[in-house]
Amino acid sequence: MHLSRLLPLGFVASVSAQALSAVLSTNNATLSTLSSLLATVPDLVQTLSGAQNITIFAPSNEAFSKLLARNPRSAELMRNPRLLTGVLQYHVLVGRTPASEFSTTPKFPITMLTAPFANVTGGQKLEIATVNNTAMIFSGYKQAAVVTDVAFDGGIIHVVDTVLTVPATPGQTAINTGLTSLAGALTSAQLADGLNALVDVTIFAPSNDAFEAIGSAAGTLDTQALANILAYHVVSGQVRFSPDLLTAANPLSVLTAQGGNITVRRENGQLFVNSARVLIADILTTNGVVHVIDNVLNPSNTTATLNAAATTQAPAFSGVTSVVDSPFTAGIVPTTTFIPATVPLNKGVAAAIPTAAILLAGGAAMLAAHF
Repeated sequence: MHLSRLLPLGFVASVSAQALSAVLSTNNATLSTLSSLLATVPDLVQTLSGAQNITIFAPSNEAFSKLLARNPRSAELMRNPRLLTGVLQYHVLVGRTPASEFSTTPKFPITMLTAPFANVTGGQKLEIATVNNTAMIFSGYKQAAVVTDVAFDGGIIHVVDTVLTVPATPGQTAINTGLTSLAGALTSAQLADGLNALVDVTIFAPSNDAFEAIGSAAGTLDTQALANILAYHVVSGQVRFSPDLLTAANPLSVLTAQGGNITVRRENGQLFVNSARVLIADILTTNGVVHVIDNVLNPSNTTATLNAAATTQAPAFSGVTSVVDSPFTAGIVPTTTFIPATVPLNKGVAAAIPTAAILLAGGAAMLAAHF
């Protein structure tokens, strides 16, 4: 693993357990910004200092500099103790997890971030995995961070090169990751607020291209028909991450919020939902997870079959034609743009994880939406 990429050699060599305050003091040149922020939330520092078997993701000074350069408003938000506490809680795992325990199969450990900023049982999650032999973390909007670690009395500190992004609601996640047709459709069907309020959900989110492929039908759907279709893409009461779906019974029948069942299959390490392929898996939200798919599911065509060899699947709706402009997007304006990291489902070597052109809103901005 590339564990010395971010830190001075002296820090990487400092593996003997020591108090959190001592680790921060010793590595002030790397973690001085974090130390300054922690000084403004003494209750959290007291909790962390007395905790046992925790894992802390400590953004480096460079990580905070990148955040401020891309979103100057983050400085203002970080001065709000409640928001800052929430952001930092998302940087702490329950349990000791050194980078050596990361694997090519993603894991989704629980962080200290809970209600009102998270709406998932037990607390908000992070994704940790080894990608191209490098230990990595994936936070909200599937944003990537590279890690290295050092021991302290209460557990492990990972130094990360990016401030982790607190997951946003499903609606905001759709708007800011390019799923604007889905965001607009949810608004048109008057489902956005209800979906955001659900606890423990799995959402199979059609891409804009998927909506364009059935574009001729978009204008013919009334509110009830559209809501019925969208509810067929939501699994309520279950957060099903890709490793779970890949190891479950094949095929797997799952009950949706619409009342019908979808069928999840795996073929050659890929996941399919009815006749839709999963393009991007495991985008964390406030209340669960989103998997992006390449087709709009049809609750009236539950037997739609997949063609695993095809690069695209035929629409599940008969008699439709495609359109050039993405439907339902009128009035949908992203607040920023996130490019989700691309990580393979089948434990292969990932393509380059996109980091350029990301306007990082940062964790504090995500939490600000709750006020």
